[in-house]
Amino acid sequence: MNENPFNNTANAFSLKSDKDLKKAHFIFSSMSKPWLVNLGSKATMLALKWHLPVKGIIRDTVFQQFCGGTTDEECMPLVGKMFEKGVSSILDYSVEGKENEADFDAVVGKKLTLIHMASENNALPFEVVKPTGIGRFYIWQKITENQVLTPDEQAEWERIYNRVDLLCKTAVDNDISLLFDGEETWMQDAADELIGEMMQKYNHGKAYIYNTVQCYRHDRLEYIMELYEHAKAHNYIVGAKIVRGAYMEKERHRAAQENYPSPICESKEATDEMFNNVMHFILDRLDVIKLCIGTHNELSTLNAMKVLTENEIEPNTTDVWFGQLYGMSDNLTFNLAALGHNTFKILPFGPIEDVMPYLIRRAQENTSVAGQTGRELTLIKQEMKRRGIS
Repeated sequence: MNENPFNNTANAFSLKSDKDLKKAHFIFSSMSKPWLVNLGSKATMLALKWHLPVKGIIRDTVFQQFCGGTTDEECMPLVGKMFEKGVSSILDYSVEGKENEADFDAVVGKKLTLIHMASENNALPFEVVKPTGIGRFYIWQKITENQVLTPDEQAEWERIYNRVDLLCKTAVDNDISLLFDGEETWMQDAADELIGEMMQKYNHGKAYIYNTVQCYRHDRLEYIMELYEHAKAHNYIVGAKIVRGAYMEKERHRAAQENYPSPICESKEATDEMFNNVMHFILDRLDVIKLCIGTHNELSTLNAMKVLTENEIEPNTTDVWFGQLYGMSDNLTFNLAALGHNTFKILPFGPIEDVMPYLIRRAQENTSVAGQTGRELTLIKQEMKRRGIS
Protein backbone atom coordinates (compact mmCIF):
# COMPACT_ATOMS: atom_id res chain seq x y z
CA MET A 1 0.00 0.00 0.00
CA ASN A 2 2.60 2.50 -1.12
CA GLU A 3 0.28 4.94 -2.81
CA ASN A 4 -2.08 6.81 -0.48
CA PRO A 5 -5.61 5.76 -1.52
CA PHE A 6 -7.00 8.86 0.19
CA ASN A 7 -5.61 11.20 -2.45
CA ASN A 8 -8.26 10.09 -4.96
CA THR A 9 -10.35 13.28 -5.16
CA ALA A 10 -12.58 11.99 -7.98
CA ASN A 11 -13.99 9.42 -5.50
CA ALA A 12 -13.91 11.79 -2.55
CA PHE A 13 -16.02 14.50 -4.18
CA SER A 14 -18.07 12.40 -6.56
CA LEU A 15 -21.33 13.70 -5.04
CA LYS A 16 -20.32 17.37 -5.14
CA SER A 17 -21.27 19.56 -8.07
CA ASP A 18 -18.86 22.27 -9.25
CA LYS A 19 -20.96 24.79 -7.32
CA ASP A 20 -20.78 22.64 -4.14
CA LEU A 21 -17.00 22.42 -4.48
CA LYS A 22 -16.63 26.20 -4.81
CA LYS A 23 -18.83 26.66 -1.74
CA ALA A 24 -16.77 24.13 0.26
CA HIS A 25 -13.62 25.99 -0.81
CA PHE A 26 -15.09 29.25 0.51
CA ILE A 27 -16.16 27.66 3.83
CA PHE A 28 -12.85 25.95 4.59
CA SER A 29 -10.91 29.06 3.53
CA SER A 30 -12.96 31.04 6.07
CA MET A 31 -12.32 28.39 8.73
CA SER A 32 -8.58 28.74 8.27
CA LYS A 33 -8.87 32.13 10.02
CA PRO A 34 -9.57 31.59 13.77
CA TRP A 35 -10.51 35.25 14.34
CA LEU A 36 -13.15 35.00 11.61
CA VAL A 37 -14.60 31.80 13.09
CA ASN A 38 -14.87 33.37 16.56
CA LEU A 39 -16.35 36.60 15.25
CA GLY A 40 -18.74 34.79 12.91
CA SER A 41 -19.91 32.41 15.66
CA LYS A 42 -20.76 35.23 18.07
CA ALA A 43 -22.39 37.35 15.37
CA THR A 44 -24.51 34.42 14.16
CA MET A 45 -25.81 33.54 17.64
CA LEU A 46 -26.70 37.20 18.26
CA ALA A 47 -28.43 37.52 14.90
CA LEU A 48 -30.54 34.42 15.63
CA LYS A 49 -31.35 35.70 19.12
CA TRP A 50 -32.52 39.03 17.65
CA HIS A 51 -34.48 37.19 14.92
CA LEU A 52 -32.52 38.86 12.13
CA PRO A 53 -33.02 37.28 8.66
CA VAL A 54 -29.81 35.19 8.61
CA LYS A 55 -31.20 31.65 8.40
CA GLY A 56 -31.06 31.62 4.59
CA ILE A 57 -27.36 32.53 4.61
CA ILE A 58 -26.60 29.92 7.29
CA ARG A 59 -28.57 27.23 5.43
CA ASP A 60 -26.73 27.92 2.15
CA THR A 61 -23.26 27.82 3.74
CA VAL A 62 -22.15 26.02 6.93
CA PHE A 63 -25.48 24.25 7.48
CA GLN A 64 -25.44 22.73 3.99
CA GLN A 65 -21.76 21.74 4.41
CA PHE A 66 -22.16 19.93 7.77
CA CYS A 67 -25.86 18.97 8.06
CA GLY A 68 -28.27 16.81 6.10
CA GLY A 69 -31.34 19.04 6.57
CA THR A 70 -33.72 20.47 9.14
CA THR A 71 -35.76 17.22 9.34
CA ASP A 72 -35.06 13.51 8.86
CA GLU A 73 -37.20 13.56 5.68
CA GLU A 74 -34.98 16.32 4.23
CA CYS A 75 -31.93 14.08 4.80
CA MET A 76 -33.21 11.09 2.88
CA PRO A 77 -32.22 12.07 -0.71
CA LEU A 78 -28.64 12.60 0.51
CA VAL A 79 -28.72 9.32 2.45
CA GLY A 80 -29.73 7.54 -0.77
CA LYS A 81 -27.02 9.21 -2.88
CA MET A 82 -24.29 8.35 -0.38
CA PHE A 83 -25.49 4.75 -0.10
CA GLU A 84 -25.19 4.36 -3.87
CA LYS A 85 -21.46 5.06 -3.30
CA GLY A 86 -21.31 2.44 -0.52
CA VAL A 87 -21.49 4.95 2.35
CA SER A 88 -24.08 4.40 5.10
CA SER A 89 -25.50 7.19 7.27
CA ILE A 90 -26.27 7.75 10.94
CA LEU A 91 -29.04 10.32 11.35
CA ASP A 92 -28.12 12.48 14.34
CA TYR A 93 -30.81 14.76 15.72
CA SER A 94 -28.28 17.34 16.90
CA VAL A 95 -30.34 19.43 19.30
CA GLU A 96 -28.28 20.16 22.43
CA GLY A 97 -28.41 21.79 25.83
CA LYS A 98 -31.97 20.88 26.90
CA GLU A 99 -32.55 20.47 30.63
CA ASN A 100 -36.14 19.45 31.35
CA GLU A 101 -38.05 16.17 31.39
CA ALA A 102 -40.40 17.09 28.53
CA ASP A 103 -37.42 17.82 26.26
CA PHE A 104 -35.71 14.56 27.26
CA ASP A 105 -38.87 12.59 26.51
CA ALA A 106 -39.18 14.39 23.17
CA VAL A 107 -35.59 13.38 22.26
CA VAL A 108 -36.35 9.75 23.17
CA GLY A 109 -39.48 9.89 21.01
CA LYS A 110 -37.43 11.22 18.10
CA LYS A 111 -34.76 8.53 18.56
CA LEU A 112 -37.42 5.78 18.64
CA THR A 113 -38.81 7.12 15.34
CA LEU A 114 -35.31 7.13 13.83
CA ILE A 115 -34.66 3.55 15.00
CA HIS A 116 -37.89 2.42 13.29
CA MET A 117 -36.91 4.37 10.15
CA ALA A 118 -33.49 2.73 10.17
CA SER A 119 -35.01 -0.74 10.46
CA GLU A 120 -36.65 -0.19 7.06
CA ASN A 121 -33.60 1.23 5.29
CA ASN A 122 -30.31 -0.63 4.74
CA ALA A 123 -28.51 2.70 4.40
CA LEU A 124 -29.10 3.38 8.13
CA PRO A 125 -27.37 0.62 10.16
CA PHE A 126 -26.94 2.66 13.38
CA GLU A 127 -28.64 5.28 15.50
CA VAL A 128 -26.79 7.56 17.93
CA VAL A 129 -27.65 8.82 21.44
CA LYS A 130 -26.03 11.49 23.60
CA PRO A 131 -26.51 10.51 27.28
CA THR A 132 -27.08 14.11 28.40
CA GLY A 133 -29.67 14.47 25.61
CA ILE A 134 -31.95 12.13 27.59
CA GLY A 135 -31.11 13.10 31.19
CA ARG A 136 -29.70 16.01 33.15
CA PHE A 137 -25.92 16.34 33.22
CA TYR A 138 -26.16 17.06 36.95
CA ILE A 139 -27.63 13.62 37.69
CA TRP A 140 -25.02 11.78 35.61
CA GLN A 141 -22.35 13.80 37.44
CA LYS A 142 -23.72 13.05 40.93
CA ILE A 143 -23.67 9.33 40.22
CA THR A 144 -20.16 9.50 38.73
CA GLU A 145 -18.98 11.32 41.87
CA ASN A 146 -20.76 8.80 44.14
CA GLN A 147 -22.94 11.46 45.72
CA VAL A 148 -26.16 10.47 47.49
CA LEU A 149 -29.25 11.29 45.44
CA THR A 150 -32.33 12.89 47.00
CA PRO A 151 -35.58 10.93 46.57
CA ASP A 152 -36.59 13.24 43.69
CA GLU A 153 -33.18 12.78 42.06
CA GLN A 154 -33.41 9.02 42.50
CA ALA A 155 -36.76 9.08 40.66
CA GLU A 156 -35.13 11.21 37.95
CA TRP A 157 -32.28 8.70 37.60
CA GLU A 158 -34.77 5.85 37.27
CA ARG A 159 -36.43 7.72 34.40
CA ILE A 160 -33.02 8.13 32.71
CA TYR A 161 -32.31 4.42 33.24
CA ASN A 162 -35.67 3.48 31.73
CA ARG A 163 -35.12 5.76 28.72
CA VAL A 164 -31.75 4.13 28.03
CA ASP A 165 -33.21 0.64 28.43
CA LEU A 166 -36.17 1.44 26.15
CA LEU A 167 -33.86 2.78 23.42
CA CYS A 168 -31.58 -0.27 23.68
CA LYS A 169 -34.46 -2.77 23.63
CA THR A 170 -36.08 -1.01 20.66
CA ALA A 171 -32.77 -1.05 18.76
CA VAL A 172 -32.36 -4.79 19.40
CA ASP A 173 -35.98 -5.53 18.43
CA ASN A 174 -35.41 -3.64 15.15
CA ASP A 175 -31.94 -5.14 14.50
CA ILE A 176 -30.27 -1.71 14.61
CA SER A 177 -27.09 -0.86 16.51
CA LEU A 178 -27.05 2.06 18.95
CA LEU A 179 -23.97 4.26 19.47
CA PHE A 180 -23.75 6.18 22.74
CA ASP A 181 -21.66 9.36 22.52
CA GLY A 182 -18.80 10.03 24.94
CA GLU A 183 -18.95 13.16 27.10
CA GLU A 184 -17.03 14.93 29.89
CA THR A 185 -15.08 12.77 32.37
CA TRP A 186 -16.96 14.10 35.39
CA MET A 187 -20.19 12.46 34.18
CA GLN A 188 -18.78 9.64 32.04
CA ASP A 189 -18.33 6.90 34.67
CA ALA A 190 -22.09 6.77 35.24
CA ALA A 191 -22.65 6.47 31.47
CA ASP A 192 -19.90 3.83 31.08
CA GLU A 193 -21.45 1.75 33.84
CA LEU A 194 -25.01 1.97 32.51
CA ILE A 195 -24.03 1.35 28.88
CA GLY A 196 -21.85 -1.55 30.03
CA GLU A 197 -24.87 -3.03 31.79
CA MET A 198 -26.89 -2.66 28.56
CA MET A 199 -24.15 -4.41 26.56
CA GLN A 200 -24.23 -7.33 28.98
CA LYS A 201 -28.03 -7.46 28.74
CA TYR A 202 -28.45 -7.06 24.98
CA ASN A 203 -25.21 -7.81 23.10
CA HIS A 204 -25.71 -11.48 22.34
CA GLY A 205 -24.96 -12.70 18.83
CA LYS A 206 -24.32 -9.12 17.67
CA ALA A 207 -23.01 -5.81 19.01
CA TYR A 208 -26.24 -3.85 19.28
CA ILE A 209 -24.98 -1.40 21.92
CA TYR A 210 -21.75 0.57 21.45
CA ASN A 211 -20.03 2.88 23.91
CA THR A 212 -17.67 5.66 22.79
CA VAL A 213 -14.06 5.51 23.98
CA GLN A 214 -12.40 8.95 23.95
CA CYS A 215 -8.72 8.14 23.51
CA TYR A 216 -7.34 11.51 24.60
CA ARG A 217 -8.03 10.12 28.09
CA HIS A 218 -4.95 8.35 29.45
CA ASP A 219 -7.03 5.62 31.16
CA ARG A 220 -8.89 4.31 28.11
CA LEU A 221 -6.69 1.33 27.25
CA GLU A 222 -7.17 0.13 30.82
CA TYR A 223 -10.95 0.70 30.48
CA ILE A 224 -11.24 -1.31 27.24
CA MET A 225 -9.04 -4.13 28.62
CA GLU A 226 -11.28 -4.45 31.70
CA LEU A 227 -14.39 -4.38 29.52
CA TYR A 228 -12.92 -7.14 27.34
CA GLU A 229 -12.16 -9.36 30.36
CA HIS A 230 -15.65 -8.78 31.78
CA ALA A 231 -17.32 -9.60 28.44
CA LYS A 232 -15.27 -12.78 28.07
CA ALA A 233 -16.12 -13.87 31.60
CA HIS A 234 -19.86 -13.11 31.19
CA ASN A 235 -20.25 -14.23 27.58
CA TYR A 236 -21.39 -11.07 25.79
CA ILE A 237 -20.07 -8.85 22.98
CA VAL A 238 -18.58 -5.38 23.45
CA GLY A 239 -19.36 -2.58 21.00
CA ALA A 240 -16.69 0.15 20.98
CA LYS A 241 -16.58 3.34 18.94
CA ILE A 242 -13.13 4.86 19.31
CA VAL A 243 -12.45 8.57 18.80
CA ARG A 244 -9.69 10.92 19.89
CA GLY A 245 -12.06 13.12 21.87
CA ALA A 246 -14.05 16.35 21.91
CA TYR A 247 -13.62 18.20 25.22
CA MET A 248 -9.86 18.59 25.70
CA GLU A 249 -9.66 22.30 26.59
CA LYS A 250 -12.65 22.05 28.91
CA GLU A 251 -11.16 18.97 30.64
CA ARG A 252 -7.77 20.59 31.22
CA HIS A 253 -9.32 23.84 32.40
CA ARG A 254 -11.58 22.10 34.94
CA ALA A 255 -8.74 19.89 36.23
CA ALA A 256 -6.58 23.00 36.84
CA GLN A 257 -9.47 24.93 38.39
CA GLU A 258 -10.52 22.09 40.73
CA ASN A 259 -6.92 21.04 41.41
CA TYR A 260 -6.99 17.39 40.32
CA PRO A 261 -4.69 15.61 37.84
CA SER A 262 -5.72 16.14 34.23
CA PRO A 263 -7.45 13.06 32.78
CA ILE A 264 -6.16 14.00 29.32
CA CYS A 265 -3.00 12.72 27.60
CA GLU A 266 -0.08 15.14 27.87
CA SER A 267 0.38 15.72 24.13
CA LYS A 268 -1.03 15.11 20.67
CA GLU A 269 1.59 12.36 20.23
CA ALA A 270 0.45 10.63 23.45
CA THR A 271 -3.17 10.85 22.27
CA ASP A 272 -2.27 9.34 18.89
CA GLU A 273 -0.41 6.55 20.68
CA MET A 274 -3.38 5.85 22.97
CA PHE A 275 -5.78 5.80 20.02
CA ASN A 276 -3.58 3.38 18.07
CA ASN A 277 -2.98 1.15 21.13
CA VAL A 278 -6.72 0.89 21.84
CA MET A 279 -7.41 0.26 18.15
CA HIS A 280 -4.76 -2.49 17.89
CA PHE A 281 -5.98 -4.14 21.12
CA ILE A 282 -9.52 -4.36 19.68
CA LEU A 283 -8.51 -5.38 16.14
CA ASP A 284 -6.74 -8.40 17.64
CA ARG A 285 -9.90 -9.38 19.59
CA LEU A 286 -12.76 -8.98 17.13
CA ASP A 287 -14.33 -12.20 18.39
CA VAL A 288 -15.35 -10.33 21.56
CA ILE A 289 -15.23 -6.60 20.62
CA LYS A 290 -16.80 -5.05 17.51
CA LEU A 291 -15.29 -1.76 16.42
CA CYS A 292 -16.29 1.59 14.94
CA ILE A 293 -13.23 3.69 14.11
CA GLY A 294 -14.34 7.30 14.29
CA THR A 295 -11.41 9.30 12.96
CA HIS A 296 -10.41 11.97 10.46
CA ASN A 297 -6.78 10.92 10.83
CA GLU A 298 -5.33 9.32 7.69
CA LEU A 299 -2.42 7.60 9.44
CA SER A 300 -4.68 5.84 11.95
CA THR A 301 -6.97 4.77 9.12
CA LEU A 302 -4.10 3.40 7.02
CA ASN A 303 -2.82 1.68 10.16
CA ALA A 304 -6.19 -0.04 10.71
CA MET A 305 -6.34 -1.17 7.07
CA LYS A 306 -2.82 -2.61 7.40
CA VAL A 307 -3.79 -4.61 10.53
CA LEU A 308 -6.90 -5.99 8.78
CA THR A 309 -4.73 -7.12 5.86
CA GLU A 310 -2.11 -8.68 8.19
CA ASN A 311 -4.82 -10.49 10.17
CA GLU A 312 -6.35 -11.73 6.89
CA ILE A 313 -9.68 -10.03 7.62
CA GLU A 314 -11.74 -9.04 4.58
CA PRO A 315 -12.40 -5.28 4.17
CA ASN A 316 -16.17 -5.81 4.20
CA THR A 317 -16.24 -7.44 7.65
CA THR A 318 -19.14 -6.08 9.70
CA ASP A 319 -16.88 -6.36 12.78
CA VAL A 320 -15.18 -3.10 11.76
CA TRP A 321 -16.74 0.16 10.60
CA PHE A 322 -15.06 3.45 9.70
CA GLY A 323 -16.91 6.70 10.33
CA GLN A 324 -16.50 10.41 9.74
CA LEU A 325 -18.66 13.47 10.25
CA TYR A 326 -20.63 14.69 7.26
CA GLY A 327 -18.90 17.59 5.53
CA MET A 328 -15.39 16.53 6.55
CA SER A 329 -12.80 14.01 5.33
CA ASP A 330 -14.75 12.85 2.30
CA ASN A 331 -11.41 11.59 0.98
CA LEU A 332 -11.42 8.98 3.78
CA THR A 333 -15.09 7.98 3.71
CA PHE A 334 -15.66 7.61 -0.02
CA ASN A 335 -12.28 6.04 -0.79
CA LEU A 336 -12.70 3.53 2.06
CA ALA A 337 -16.11 2.63 0.63
CA ALA A 338 -14.61 2.27 -2.86
CA LEU A 339 -12.11 -0.21 -1.37
CA GLY A 340 -14.95 -2.30 0.09
CA HIS A 341 -14.84 -1.19 3.75
CA ASN A 342 -17.97 -0.53 5.79
CA THR A 343 -18.19 3.22 6.22
CA PHE A 344 -20.69 5.74 7.54
CA LYS A 345 -21.21 9.46 7.75
CA ILE A 346 -22.73 10.93 10.89
CA LEU A 347 -25.41 13.14 9.37
CA PRO A 348 -26.68 15.82 11.78
CA PHE A 349 -30.06 17.44 11.28
CA GLY A 350 -32.46 19.71 13.14
CA PRO A 351 -33.85 23.26 13.15
CA ILE A 352 -31.10 25.72 12.19
CA GLU A 353 -31.23 27.69 15.47
CA ASP A 354 -31.03 24.46 17.53
CA VAL A 355 -28.16 23.01 15.49
CA MET A 356 -26.00 26.17 15.69
CA PRO A 357 -24.05 25.04 18.82
CA TYR A 358 -23.10 21.88 16.90
CA LEU A 359 -22.07 23.87 13.80
CA ILE A 360 -19.98 26.30 15.85
CA ARG A 361 -18.17 23.34 17.47
CA ARG A 362 -17.43 21.90 14.02
CA ALA A 363 -16.04 25.25 12.84
CA GLN A 364 -13.89 25.63 15.96
CA GLU A 365 -12.71 22.02 15.70
CA ASN A 366 -11.58 22.55 12.12
CA THR A 367 -9.74 25.69 13.20
CA SER A 368 -8.00 24.03 16.15
CA VAL A 369 -7.09 20.59 14.75
CA ALA A 370 -3.63 21.03 13.26
CA GLY A 371 -3.70 20.61 9.51
CA GLN A 372 -7.38 19.61 9.21
CA THR A 373 -8.58 22.70 7.34
CA GLY A 374 -5.39 22.83 5.26
CA ARG A 375 -5.82 19.19 4.20
CA GLU A 376 -9.48 19.77 3.25
CA LEU A 377 -8.54 22.84 1.20
CA THR A 378 -5.67 21.08 -0.57
CA LEU A 379 -7.96 18.24 -1.67
CA ILE A 380 -10.74 20.61 -2.76
CA LYS A 381 -8.24 22.64 -4.82
CA GLN A 382 -6.86 19.42 -6.33
CA GLU A 383 -10.35 18.34 -7.42
CA MET A 384 -11.20 21.81 -8.76
CA LYS A 385 -8.01 21.70 -10.81
CA ARG A 386 -8.82 18.17 -12.06
CA ARG A 387 -12.26 19.41 -13.20
CA GLY A 388 -10.85 22.61 -14.66
CA ILE A 389 -12.77 24.86 -12.25
CA SER A 390 -11.19 28.23 -11.61
